[in-house]
Amino acid sequence: MARTFDRTAEDFGNIINLEHINVTVPDQRLATLFYITGMGFTRDPYLVTGVVNMWVNIGRSQIHLPVTEPQVLRGHTGLVVPDLKAQADGLEAVREDLKGTKFDFNRGNDRLDVICPWGNEYRCYEPDTGRFGPICLGMPYVQFDVPLGTADGIARFYREIFDAVTSVEDSDGAKAARVTVGYHQYVLFRETGEPIPAYDGHHFELYLVNFSEPHDRLKERGLITEESNQYQYRFLDIIDLDSGKKLYEVEHEIRSMSHPLFGRPFVNRNPAQTNRNYVPGCDERTWATPYAM
Repeated sequence: MARTFDRTAEDFGNIINLEHINVTVPDQRLATLFYITGMGFTRDPYLVTGVVNMWVNIGRSQIHLPVTEPQVLRGHTGLVVPDLKAQADGLEAVREDLKGTKFDFNRGNDRLDVICPWGNEYRCYEPDTGRFGPICLGMPYVQFDVPLGTADGIARFYREIFDAVTSVEDSDGAKAARVTVGYHQYVLFRETGEPIPAYDGHHFELYLVNFSEPHDRLKERGLITEESNQYQYRFLDIIDLDSGKKLYEVEHEIRSMSHPLFGRPFVNRNPAQTNRNYVPGCDERTWATPYAM
């Protein structure tokens, strides 16, 4: 008998990669203690190596951390790490150094809930091919908290402006727009009745296959906020496509596949390696795991 497959599971539309989120921090020393020493991630060794910005590699995604007043994403970022116990041990080791900040972490049933020194929330999971595909180390999703009654309009916005694969679903008892933004990557806009903090300028970046048509659709509606260069533009507002009413505000950095940084390989170190227990050949950490075929 011929095997059958769910071919739609491999569809991810015109948006093909969520590469980075960007939140500013006031202190690069504390950011290094948290993201590099505590979380076990890797500072990019090749680009942005000064003291006014830092790029942190997490599999094939990054967190960008320019130095200025702190920004806090309104929601949380989902991360996959190879070993939650090892990560918890690393975070415990920096607890004393981060005393007096908002830093904290707690172990749940299937994840580690972590708060950075300035209040950004991360939910860390171990690899699960049924949930996150082959990601062993990476950023499978970002969740934004959005006002009640906006999920349908947000899903339509991404579907019609970007030709994205979208759905509206239940997320822990709340309505949410799910936008596929890469292979086993998505952005979730989850409705909440709680007050949503004022937008502080944080942003995220997406790569597109068809770069020009979404630009034209955004430009027709007066939504382009920056014509960055030949390979990139930015916009801020997600709107209701009928009324023009703003549904949510968050800056999008949109790049083409011809952008010089597209597909750039990221170094991911193995944080278990130390000068005391060094093992040759084990410097790098695997960011993907093969499917069971």
